[in-house]
Amino acid sequence: MSRPTTRSKNKRQKQGDDGNGTSEIWRKIHNTGVVSKDDMNQLYMIWKPVCSGCRVNTKDNPNCFCALVPPPNGARKSGLWQKMSDVVESLGHDPTKDLRASADSPAGLTNLGATCYANCILQCLYMNKSFREGMFSVERDVLQQHPVLDQLARLFVQLHISKMAFIDSSPFVKTLELDNGVQQDSHEFLTLLLSLLERCLSHSKVPKATTIVQDLFRGSVSHVTTCSQCGRDSEASSKMEDFYELELNVKGLKSLDESLDEYLTAEELNGDNQYFCESCKTRVDATRSIKLCTLPKVLNFQLKRYVFLPKTTTKKKVTSAFSFPAELDMRHRMSELSQFNLVYDLSAVLIHKGTGANSGHYIAHIKDVNTGQWWEFDDEHVTNLGFHPFGEESSSSTTKSIKTDAIHSDNSEAMVADSNGNGLNATHSLSSQVETFLSSDAYMLMYHLKQTKNVGESGGVICGANHKESEGVVVAVQNGVPLPSHIYDEIQSFNASYDDACRRYNNRKELELSLISERRQEVRSVLAEAPVQPLEQPFYWISSEWLRQWADNIIPIPLDNTPVQCSHGKVPVSKVTSMKRLSAKAWDTLFSKYGGGPALSHDNHCRDCLIHGAMTVVSADTYRDRRESMKSLARDILDGNCLDGKYYISRPWLQQWWKRKVLDAPSEADAGPTAAISCPHGQLMPEQAPGAKRVLIPEIFWLFLYEDAVSVKPDDPLGGPTFSSDSDECSQCSNELSEVACLEDSLRLVKQKQRQNHEKLFQAKSLQLSLHSKYFLVPLSWISKWRNYISPTLKNSDKPETLDGVIDSLLCEKHSRLIERPPELVFRRGAIIQRESSAGGLTIVSENDWKCFCEEWGGIETKGISATIDHVNDSENVLTGSSEEMQVCKDQLSTADKMNFENGTGQNLIKTCPEVCESCIGERESCELMQKLNYCNEDICVILVRGKEVPRSILEASKGFVETDRRVSKRSRKSKNGNSISLKVSASTSLYQLKMMIWESFGVVKENQILHKGDRIIVGDDECATLADVNIFAGDQIIVRDSEIHENRDIADELCDDKMDLQHTEEGFRGTLLTANVSSQEPPPNHESQPESTGS
Repeated sequence: MSRPTTRSKNKRQKQGDDGNGTSEIWRKIHNTGVVSKDDMNQLYMIWKPVCSGCRVNTKDNPNCFCALVPPPNGARKSGLWQKMSDVVESLGHDPTKDLRASADSPAGLTNLGATCYANCILQCLYMNKSFREGMFSVERDVLQQHPVLDQLARLFVQLHISKMAFIDSSPFVKTLELDNGVQQDSHEFLTLLLSLLERCLSHSKVPKATTIVQDLFRGSVSHVTTCSQCGRDSEASSKMEDFYELELNVKGLKSLDESLDEYLTAEELNGDNQYFCESCKTRVDATRSIKLCTLPKVLNFQLKRYVFLPKTTTKKKVTSAFSFPAELDMRHRMSELSQFNLVYDLSAVLIHKGTGANSGHYIAHIKDVNTGQWWEFDDEHVTNLGFHPFGEESSSSTTKSIKTDAIHSDNSEAMVADSNGNGLNATHSLSSQVETFLSSDAYMLMYHLKQTKNVGESGGVICGANHKESEGVVVAVQNGVPLPSHIYDEIQSFNASYDDACRRYNNRKELELSLISERRQEVRSVLAEAPVQPLEQPFYWISSEWLRQWADNIIPIPLDNTPVQCSHGKVPVSKVTSMKRLSAKAWDTLFSKYGGGPALSHDNHCRDCLIHGAMTVVSADTYRDRRESMKSLARDILDGNCLDGKYYISRPWLQQWWKRKVLDAPSEADAGPTAAISCPHGQLMPEQAPGAKRVLIPEIFWLFLYEDAVSVKPDDPLGGPTFSSDSDECSQCSNELSEVACLEDSLRLVKQKQRQNHEKLFQAKSLQLSLHSKYFLVPLSWISKWRNYISPTLKNSDKPETLDGVIDSLLCEKHSRLIERPPELVFRRGAIIQRESSAGGLTIVSENDWKCFCEEWGGIETKGISATIDHVNDSENVLTGSSEEMQVCKDQLSTADKMNFENGTGQNLIKTCPEVCESCIGERESCELMQKLNYCNEDICVILVRGKEVPRSILEASKGFVETDRRVSKRSRKSKNGNSISLKVSASTSLYQLKMMIWESFGVVKENQILHKGDRIIVGDDECATLADVNIFAGDQIIVRDSEIHENRDIADELCDDKMDLQHTEEGFRGTLLTANVSSQEPPPNHESQPESTGS
């Protein structure tokens, strides 16, 4: 079955023009005044069948209810039929999305801009059970005295019992006074934070909390120096130093074992680096090594993945793969044989993603000691990794596990030291399975000491919560973990309010979706009952617009039929395209539920409107017929085939009138046929005036146009007087037009004469100069303006100034000398010509041109600036004399030209009168140079050229001059030798910064960049030199050529956070609470109020 066509169904048709014989019906009604039932059915289109399957709702069929609702699987952008997901989204943020997946799932921390480094460290500290419980045991008064402890405890409590999927860390970050937008080093943050917490916790009287940092993270090492002659250790060797992490090298090493071996390897002190032994009383060879004395419960390894580049004073990341075991045995690495089991389990891996040292992103993979499962903490997002630190089936290119292998060794000997420092051999059985992980982004490793569960420790989970006194601290017990009661109550209160918000949202969502489902069902059921099949069946008329809104809106308005009601209170035939025929059953359903009205039944057809409509239709038909005949007459008039004209009208107006469509009645555009040909004096405008073309039309056409104009604008139908064929043109306007035409003709002749007098100069042909001839100097800008003015193709060009004032502006007031230098000369093809510069200046004209200019532009011949070219021998002093001498430029001449130029024994020089004022020019150039040297945030154009050599056309363009006689082939004119870009720079911008901008724009590494300014190569030995130092100024064109010598690499290896500013060095945590000397501050006001614990 073919789909019914709906093309042009919504096209509005005129009354009596539907192609179904309604025109005859209208004429019959107009003639007889009788309206039959069949006429009603035909005019109101009741006879049309009920359609289905239309793409749009058809206006010309009152029985069409198609497309009021979308297809079963369709949707709309808004209203009742939009997607359910969009409806849910319109309800606002869903608070249930921010709830934790389960009580066992950890919570994330919000990233405030660049605080991922802090979030990872905070998660590592929180997931440490001992540290977490130590923070929970701090007294309330100590928390109030130390804002850092208070905010950290609050953060930990929220991470512990809040129902939110992520916690807002901003209160803690603000307390530390960190800059949210600056990326910092996570290792440095951990070191400073532990130091700050150690100082603050020292004020607590709870033993569990006072030394929690030292108990968990502090170990000790000694730096042992041993004399190779007497074998004694130095006195300083017995001193132990505390450490909170071991910093291990990564570059050139493959595993944690290799890094530890390198860390503990003895260093040889010999040669100039010999050690002075107190026992031997002389400088001797010695060994120096680090000995591990005690190890903490939490052993942190800082992997030194960043190396310093002295040349660029920046850091570069080492991205080589590095392996580390899941279980680490440290017994054989101790300075003394330990009685304890020093086997550590991997508990956390802090990962830095990215290639830049001061950019990228931190995430943490942490093990839950209670369940043994690993979790990935990526700011707000927390992902379960199962029982593997990188996921059960990790396939990442940067982190993966090596297949678990059984490493069998009968025994392994390691050298350890006893209390007397003597070496002992210890044998360790290593026949065990060791799982090893490989990562190129691991930045910090945390290992927890394995502990055997003591007898009597409870392994069960205590459900519920109760308050009790613990060591003088009021705490609330949650799942067996004591929490500060005042913080616990606040978070539980917030949880309750958030649960209530989730319930209210769910109720609102359920109500909204239920309402939409009921409304959709109602609309579909009513529309199914809406069509009226037999013609005799009763029905009601309903507004199409109201029906559409009712079917689209979730909450409809009361029924409104007033827009389709005529002034007689009935249904006019003119509104038939705005109405639908509705069955009585469907009408009763809508009217009983929504009210409104009025009810317009099948008996409410308006006969008065039908009679009036018939008269309108007949009148419109008559008007269209008359206008069609007049259009044919108008075409003859415009073609000049009508000779019996009586009245003048505007020809452009008639052309537009003929192009317009034939309507049922006149429009506003049909008024004013004589407005354009009426002059300001109320008379006939001369036909030579712009837009005053006119034609004569017959009297019958004139009367038709006059009737139309009067019906549209009764007050001023014609837009001007009536002009018969014997009307005279306005004499005043004719005289004014004649004067303007005479002036234009005179000016045209003047310009033509000047083009003839200065033919070569107008055509910009080079003037061949000869020795001892007299020439004159004129500003090049004035010549350019003069060429534009007399050009026959350029209209409305500005008139040049008089020559007298122009010449005066070239002389200094102080010395009456020339303040512009003469143009440079070049010797080419056996002739001396001037080199024209795009920068302006002076140009040379012949003596004849100067005399003609004086006559034409008000100049005085004797006041001109004369110039002569003289030949001077080498033996003469070219600087003597009262006139300025300028030698011919030999730069960029071909070999043949130079040979011709140097064939004589002297030089050709330009002498001017008056002479050049060197003092005034020097002062002006000094000021201009100072302005050039002090530019700021200006544009320079950088052009990238591919190939070994820079094209000559680009070189000349970058030097700021053009050679007018040089021929350019079509191929060279069309070819594109490179790309160009504008860069914002200042005089203080360094050459290094410019190269980094070019690197970022074109992808050419700075070592491969060869910079040109004109034919000069900019030497970049000192990259700290400024652009002003290398003579690069605002507006210059810089050419970049790629040498392709060095290998391409990622710009992130060079760029810091501020990509262009090398002086923007990392300031770390300077100015924050982490580096402050005072360990406590006054708490912020209202800290008892609800914390910002769930924001995002």
